[in-house]
Amino acid sequence: MTPTELAPRFFIAVAVILVFCKLVSWLLGKAGQPPVVSEMLAGVLLGPSLLGLLLPGVQAALFPPALYPILYVVGQVGLVLFMFQAGYAFTGHRPTRMAGTAGAVSLAGVTVPLILGVLLVLVAGNTVDIRPAGVSLGVSAAFVGVALAITAFPMLARIITERGHAGTRHGSLALASGAIDDMVAWILLAVVLAVASGKAGPAVVTAGGAILFGLAAWFLGRRVMGTVLGLGEPIRMIGTVAVLFLVAFYTDEIGLYAVFGAFVVGAVMPHGEPADRIIDTLTPVASALFLPLFFTFSGLRTEFALLGDPAVLLFALACVTLAIAGKFGACWAAARLRGEPQEVALRVGALMNARGLMQLIALNVGLEAGIVNPSLFTVLVLVALVTTIMTTPLLSWIERRRPAPVAEPVLVG
Repeated sequence: MTPTELAPRFFIAVAVILVFCKLVSWLLGKAGQPPVVSEMLAGVLLGPSLLGLLLPGVQAALFPPALYPILYVVGQVGLVLFMFQAGYAFTGHRPTRMAGTAGAVSLAGVTVPLILGVLLVLVAGNTVDIRPAGVSLGVSAAFVGVALAITAFPMLARIITERGHAGTRHGSLALASGAIDDMVAWILLAVVLAVASGKAGPAVVTAGGAILFGLAAWFLGRRVMGTVLGLGEPIRMIGTVAVLFLVAFYTDEIGLYAVFGAFVVGAVMPHGEPADRIIDTLTPVASALFLPLFFTFSGLRTEFALLGDPAVLLFALACVTLAIAGKFGACWAAARLRGEPQEVALRVGALMNARGLMQLIALNVGLEAGIVNPSLFTVLVLVALVTTIMTTPLLSWIERRRPAPVAEPVLVG
């Protein structure tokens, strides 16, 4: 298809995506689900799992294969803006007052699901079609482990705010633990991607480029972003976006992918009114327009029909079970061992269990890197959906069974 033919297809596809996402969001909102859950589900429903199954002609007309690269590129813009905001939010929730407990919860929340995911693939990886040709069992095992270890920190922060839990003991502990958790998980993902290249050259470029990038971010990042924020409008906004996209380009080129660079730019940006205005301007655009396109692009590559294979279905059920046990169970146990009361530990476990958008981002990175095949992609999308959808009702159930004060004191520990 020519660009002239693709343009109207893109416009109608975007209109359908936005309206459908809003409709699903309205329906699930009545059940207390946050918008990101609705958009994740809507993206899957627009793909071959439902629309392509019921109306294959309509699905093919709305989303011809030639349109996929455009959806991917525009979705990447949304991801870069989203991860920029996530990095900024991350530094706003540094664990300064409960570092010991937050560190213990985060360590358990990363280590246990990571080990369980690795063991699952090592045991079942040769009997289930979850590996692309040429990808070693160790790489697949490490990727699944990291995917299960991820926590949806931005969504976690949103749920805590919307439910009025900001400032509570469990809210503050979950935010601090989730921030550490995601930082460690993204570093581990970068290591897996570097190892998966299988060649010394790309691995050296990635490792060397990452070291240079880390040093530049550590010593110059805040100074550069502070200078940009000191500019007048609209230069300040243009400068911020220019730096953001240049860093995204660099991290993509060295094999770390744009989302890593965007997160770091947000993390090093000094907090204050100018930065808040930029975030408040960019985030609604990313959330309302670009992210639904990313969800749909992910949904177009999710085929729940693959779960018709008994081996894949059994592997998927095992993944969901281990994901919940490894994250919810480990974070709850760690909080209890640190002396937290039952009502706090249960809420922390429920919040940390959500994978949400962050796991979808990791899955798409793995798919683009060639270390994830359609079956594994579908299995891990199912994990992301189940663990994210269960968060709100699980919290409501805990609140009914274990009521806690709205303003629990945040203790030093």
